[in-house]
Amino acid sequence: MTDITRDLGRFVASLKFEQIPKDALEVIYTGFADCVGVMLAGREEPPTRILTEVLAPQPGPSTLLFGSQTASAPDAAWINGVAAHALDFDDVALKGHPSTVLVPAILAEAQALGSSGRDMVVAYAAGYEVWAELARRDPDHYHTKGWHPTGILGAIGSAAACASLNKLNAEQCAMAISMGASQSAGTMANFGTMTKPFHAGRSAQSGVMAARLVKAGFTSSTDALEHPQGFLSAVSPGGRFDVSSPVQAGNPWKLAISKLSVKKYPLCFCTHRALDGMLDLVAEHAINGEEIESITAMTSARNTKVLRNHNPQTGLEAKFSMEFAMASCVVAGRAGLTELVDDFVVRQDVQDLMKKVMVIADEKEHPNLPGYSPFDLVTVKLKDGKTIESRQVVAVRGGPDLPLSREQLWAKFEDCARVGQVEFSSRQLFDALMSLDKIPRVSDLPGLASGKK
Repeated sequence: MTDITRDLGRFVASLKFEQIPKDALEVIYTGFADCVGVMLAGREEPPTRILTEVLAPQPGPSTLLFGSQTASAPDAAWINGVAAHALDFDDVALKGHPSTVLVPAILAEAQALGSSGRDMVVAYAAGYEVWAELARRDPDHYHTKGWHPTGILGAIGSAAACASLNKLNAEQCAMAISMGASQSAGTMANFGTMTKPFHAGRSAQSGVMAARLVKAGFTSSTDALEHPQGFLSAVSPGGRFDVSSPVQAGNPWKLAISKLSVKKYPLCFCTHRALDGMLDLVAEHAINGEEIESITAMTSARNTKVLRNHNPQTGLEAKFSMEFAMASCVVAGRAGLTELVDDFVVRQDVQDLMKKVMVIADEKEHPNLPGYSPFDLVTVKLKDGKTIESRQVVAVRGGPDLPLSREQLWAKFEDCARVGQVEFSSRQLFDALMSLDKIPRVSDLPGLASGKK
């Protein structure tokens, strides 16, 4: 058995900025910029507002939602994490949503500590690589057991990131990671409700608390990941987890291999291949709802389990509905923030078209994309008897194989900032995040001036 917890603690404690390769840095910049953008767009969403009201945070060193209100770092990480995941528009990798947990935790704790941009970059790298190490150790899909990977892996990743920020030694880092494992939680049954973004926010907060408690002398096991009653065993869907192979964090760099998929649509990522295919069909054939007899969307068996809402009545429910995704493409010619609202979801033409959508599970799996079928396919049968079929969609737009350009990333950021009604230069913030290591202090970021300097 490998000393996974201790080895990851040593990796986090020893990680330096100079060790991070350039292609990994680009992923980190993208993660910060995309996450902050969707966080701004989620500032006024109900889960963000309700959590803020209930927590009633006292003023502190960390900025809430790039606005005028401040809070303690744990509360800021919690609230900002919920906002970043509220629209389900944040990036995807490693079986979950890494940036929506790592970035809020890092920003909040960095303000409390007065950290530099380089410190934050290193913290993200530490959190991502620890997350990746655990994700690779189980070949099965956490979703199939009902776990939300962002919730169960996120607490550990954010603990590693915050341990890095706090400059903990190797044993302390291992204990912080261990404490993160004991705070892992999140079930898929809550997808399509406010509790899904709660998973992300609470994971961010858990990481802040884990590092702080260990720094103050709190103890935790240093074999909590690999122990027979530890994390990997407890959450494994099929018991096929690996506790024998050496730790690979940073060797090779998973940041440079797995990268991030930046969402073009604010729906569950399981819909995105089919969305690409359906939008291509709509653009090419100019079809409308009245012409359609039926729509068939073929996707992976894992995806069909995640997309649990077949007759959504709210914007939140619609984020996890293939039926809505297909209907929105036809009715609106898009699937964006404007469509993911209750009034659009319950429109009669949308509801009628959703009833014509059939989702088929492809039991085959792509050899290099766990959880995904070899391709997704959309087939539309028209009332005149004609059948049209999308291309076989493998690489999704915004994914590692078809990444968004810097200007496309900026266009998404700008749109999110507009929705969030920011009161500072969104362009300056975007540019600063896309060269984060050049920032001497976290408080130099636009919108964070109220934090500790």
